[in-house]
Amino acid sequence: MTREVAVVGFAHAPHVRRTEGTTNGVEMLMPCFAEVYADLGISQSDIGFWCSGSSDYLAGRAFSFLNAIDSIGAIPPINESHVEMDAAWALYEAYIKVLTGQVDTALVYGFGKSSAGTLRRVLALQTDPYTVAPLMPDAVSLAGLQARLGLDSRKWTQQQMAQVALDSLAAAPRTDSEPPASSVDELLSRPFFADPLHRHDIAPITDGASVVVIAADERARELRERPAWITGFEHRIETPVFGARDLTTSPSTAACATAASGGDTGSIDIAEVYAPFSHQQLILTEAIGLRPGTRVNPSGGALAANPMFSTGLERVGFAARHIFDGSAQRVLAHSTGGPVLQQNLVAVLEGKD
Repeated sequence: MTREVAVVGFAHAPHVRRTEGTTNGVEMLMPCFAEVYADLGISQSDIGFWCSGSSDYLAGRAFSFLNAIDSIGAIPPINESHVEMDAAWALYEAYIKVLTGQVDTALVYGFGKSSAGTLRRVLALQTDPYTVAPLMPDAVSLAGLQARLGLDSRKWTQQQMAQVALDSLAAAPRTDSEPPASSVDELLSRPFFADPLHRHDIAPITDGASVVVIAADERARELRERPAWITGFEHRIETPVFGARDLTTSPSTAACATAASGGDTGSIDIAEVYAPFSHQQLILTEAIGLRPGTRVNPSGGALAANPMFSTGLERVGFAARHIFDGSAQRVLAHSTGGPVLQQNLVAVLEGKD
């Protein structure tokens, strides 16, 4: 008999422009652990498996994820793993661990201190190490090329991009000091940051961490009155060769959404998508096939706060909260990794009354 696995807990650190302390995430993670323990009435010993997502390149040190384990505690010994990606992929590993019956519970966490270095250049290290990375094309410039392709082909407009940003800022104000805008026209009147991108089109630098707890079957029902059951989970990757794919589309996201939703994205009430640039939300919405009535990024999304290597996991957590409180019945969470939507992941969660 196939096990059922659900998200039962979620907590995240404050979204801030800069934090004090080390780059190993301990200072940000410990309050998150304490919050989720208190919410679920559990302790460290109740977790069967731990899995984290982070980046040593971002931390500026080797094996920074091992340093982060200090936030868990040394005793009792733990069953632990790690992915060098957004923690949404760590959630997928933990999901398989629970699904196969090896453990009944798992805690997944992600962390990143984007303020510690020059994020745009750090992310250039995700590109092909032989032909692209030596050129050091920064993340904003690559996204600008993608946006220009879409604008020139009339797949989207500057007004549509600005509307995405305006909606995100209205849902959750940004962490920087730029005053909020009241209209699309006001946003478009501001100077370009990297033509054709304005500053509002670009996710802010954000330090942060997040935690998600999953559990199987009756254990999930014990921990949460209304668990967010994972009914579909898929991730795909596309070629790193930019010239070999159409950057204005995301076939890997489309494939993930079809597989995770069983081909039914029309009944999705809320979608949390990881779009660090405004035009990428337009690409993802089309690729997933969301209906006009679906609420997209009511949390504000990555344009409001982008704690690297935690943002994708937060999309799952924010989506799950709508199941917890009964405000939605079927939700979708998306995460991305690599340059210009190279790697994508989609999870569908449902409530069962």
